[in-house]
Amino acid sequence: MTAETADSTSAPGPVTLLVAGGDVVTMNPAREVLVGGAVAVAGDVIAAVGSSTELAGRYPEAEVIDATGCVVTPGMVNAHQHLTGDPLIRSCIPDLLPPGASIFEWSVPAHGAHTGDDDELSAVLSSVENLANGVTTVVEAGTVANPHRAAAGMRRAGIRGTMGVWGWDIEEGPFTAPVTETLDRQREVVDSFSGGGLIDGWVTLVGHDLASDELLAGAADLARDLGTGLTMHMSPTSSDPERYLARTGRRPLVHLDALGVLGPHLLVGHGVWLDDSEVELVLSTSTAIAYCPWAYLRLGQGVAGQGRHAEIVERGGRVALGCDASNAGDTSDILRTAALAAGLARDTRVDPERFGAHTAFELATIAGAAAIGMDDRIGSLEPGKQADMVVHDTSSIGWTPRGETVLHLVWGTGGRSVRDVVVAGRLVISDGTCTTVDIADLRVEATAAQQSLLERAGLEIPHRWPHIPSA
Repeated sequence: MTAETADSTSAPGPVTLLVAGGDVVTMNPAREVLVGGAVAVAGDVIAAVGSSTELAGRYPEAEVIDATGCVVTPGMVNAHQHLTGDPLIRSCIPDLLPPGASIFEWSVPAHGAHTGDDDELSAVLSSVENLANGVTTVVEAGTVANPHRAAAGMRRAGIRGTMGVWGWDIEEGPFTAPVTETLDRQREVVDSFSGGGLIDGWVTLVGHDLASDELLAGAADLARDLGTGLTMHMSPTSSDPERYLARTGRRPLVHLDALGVLGPHLLVGHGVWLDDSEVELVLSTSTAIAYCPWAYLRLGQGVAGQGRHAEIVERGGRVALGCDASNAGDTSDILRTAALAAGLARDTRVDPERFGAHTAFELATIAGAAAIGMDDRIGSLEPGKQADMVVHDTSSIGWTPRGETVLHLVWGTGGRSVRDVVVAGRLVISDGTCTTVDIADLRVEATAAQQSLLERAGLEIPHRWPHIPSA
């Protein structure tokens, strides 16, 4: 063990938890993997990372999670996840629809029929799924109606993340409002989550072309003034470039740059249809992008031909991975997403020496944390950082025999191998079971809520193949 990894500084408090015996993928600057290593936790902070024997001797009173034979990684980052709206109707929206139909014929009615109870329940569902797949931090892509209820759902599950409420000032739409009122609502949400807990408030716009220039510039100024992030959707398809060119004569990110919106505070959701000038602006302004490749393939949005996310990463840009909505990505599995991101990068260039598993795993952890401005707290297993970590069970046939650790994590497995998850020093998934939420009760509650929501929204799940009762 190196001196840097086997830290000997004084713990911030008594060490109460030791995750010991596994191969610890630290994601520290040297990217060290400690074979048979351990992570010591004091409260919500990592106190030390090093030899299992050494740390067990140093902290004999600590509770031990035996990770012998397992792989231990930092908690993973999901930088674009809709916690409300779609989780209760996951995989209900038909996938053979023209562009826009899934939004306006399904998602909009579903959001419109959502109650506060639905928002909280949806957030619990999505948060628990993320945790079960090893995701410990999510960036909420915009709650339409009830951000405080959605945040309550996140807290109930025990996940870390950001929360925002959709802002827009178009003529018609739920909660649309003039610029001043919209920004006041944004400020209230950010102020509500500024206490240093697991949830940070972010300024959050719908994005696309659904905001005036005044609102776009005002939101960026607000995020800078409050020292927080700003996120919005932009250019998942050709629609945004076409509309911005028609309205302003400039492509979306060129126009946003002219308004002073781009910068390290901004996380753009998607950014698939970018031209050369926009890629250069992303790089020169340190604007970050949340890349959700499963959603673009699921919705047929052209990522294989248009996406330049790998190029942005290779040129030093800030990119994180995301899973998007439950009817676009369908599953919140960042390891599965990392594999797809790497596969697309290699295949679109027909270059098997490009963008391997190690780069993809960085996007899922430390690089993803950097993209959302949290790499000082999360993304690696280092002393002083938040105690967010995942124990991957390698006893299954899918891990037999063991290969190179990171190759196996990205190409050979997925969230299905997650055994234990710790967030801020709290064990939230233990031996594959959620410790914070009764899953059996959640399943009953969600099933009933889905039926009620569909009825209120006037929606019915269409079955393309006949479903014939046989009981």
